Amino acid sequence: MIGEARLKNGIRVKYERMESIRSTAIGVWVGAGSRHERPNSLGISHFIEHMLFKGTKKRTAKQIAEEIDYVGGQINAFTAKDYTCYYTKTLDSHIGLAADILSDIMMRSKLLKSDINLERNVILEEINMYEDSPDELVHDLLSETVWKNSPLGNPILGRPSTLANIDRAAMRDYMQERYAPGNIVISAAGSLEEKEFAAILEDRFGRLGAKKAAAGGGDTGRSGGGDDTGNRADGIADAERGDRADGDTDGEVEYEAGICLKRKETEQIHLCIGFDGIELGNDDIYALNLANNMFGGGMSSILFQKIREDLGLVYSIYSYVSAYKNAGLYAIYAGMQPENAERVFDLIVGEINAFKKEGLSADLLNKAKEQFKGGFYMGLENPNARMSALGKSELLLGHINTPDEIVEKIEKVTVGDIFDVIRRTFDLDKMSICAAGRIGSGFESALTDAGRRMGETDRIRDELA
Repeated sequence: MIGEARLKNGIRVKYERMESIRSTAIGVWVGAGSRHERPNSLGISHFIEHMLFKGTKKRTAKQIAEEIDYVGGQINAFTAKDYTCYYTKTLDSHIGLAADILSDIMMRSKLLKSDINLERNVILEEINMYEDSPDELVHDLLSETVWKNSPLGNPILGRPSTLANIDRAAMRDYMQERYAPGNIVISAAGSLEEKEFAAILEDRFGRLGAKKAAAGGGDTGRSGGGDDTGNRADGIADAERGDRADGDTDGEVEYEAGICLKRKETEQIHLCIGFDGIELGNDDIYALNLANNMFGGGMSSILFQKIREDLGLVYSIYSYVSAYKNAGLYAIYAGMQPENAERVFDLIVGEINAFKKEGLSADLLNKAKEQFKGGFYMGLENPNARMSALGKSELLLGHINTPDEIVEKIEKVTVGDIFDVIRRTFDLDKMSICAAGRIGSGFESALTDAGRRMGETDRIRDELA
């Protein structure tokens, strides 16, 4: 059963008790992701995520790591397009410690200038590492291509030029805007006692966003005032109303088909084909997920069996569904030798056309449903997965579908629903193509011809390494 609470400052809390386990996962979800960033400070959400682990007024960076390590726990964070999440996993006997550390890094981080300069170099190295991983880079190129006129296309890591603009003042301003109580959800799953857990959170997080008179500043770790809001400036939100942060950029997103070529000296060519998908919260996503499972979502899928197993033309090939507020993306990835690239591309397009024509039989649809239910329910046996589902749904949608409600929606999908979503999604006139690697003239011509057929010759972006 899913429980809920609201702290006095407006932070929403969602939790689920899981029997027969001793661990508890806690996540603090903040509506601060790459889609919320301004053009001159791309990467600030991810930069702040790094900085909150660099030390607080109570703990050094080493003490943060040691305190959680010494109880056998885990602490980490990640930044996405829609949010940033800070999370822990510990034994139930250490929930108080986990909540204390999470609240400490969020409310009392120092954000020292020396640490910012140091961590900027670390992130630049992360970007360099990413550039050396074209199998990952090509997915971001696809997002940047199809959402080039929307903040949703922003790179999560930012760019070297924009990271140079980010200083302590910029971080404070961004956190004042985004790290407001009404823009935060705390979720938890595992072994917990509801009343005790709610009391712990009120004690640790209840003062986040408190309004106090500003006093001083400088590089002492304060951003105005000596209260427990630490790096939160005064007057950030009306906590009683729990409003979302100002400046929200979660509005309508326009998909634009295009082609992007990134030339790199690699052994393989990495290809991503994209289509306009389905937004988060739209029940059509269930039909698309079932179709995806059969088309390219696993080892038994059409793409894997025909192009990898039968023909041996690729090592890796798969498809996936990405859903965001007001936008979605359906993507197909393949990595292959340059001499096989043109053939693999043609084969994928051929399988798309065949899938649009044939769809799924009733028997295959039932298998897809059983496959989905098995993976879904087994995944939820992990407290981290339950915690993530609760936090993400509440933050982005404002409501939570229980696992049984989700499975009920899956069971209602019909063969006709599958046909409809396939035909709507696989629109070859709006296909986007991104490739990274040693792109030869033959493959380049094939992609250019595809773009010409789609009327996209003016949208071909060629980036030299």
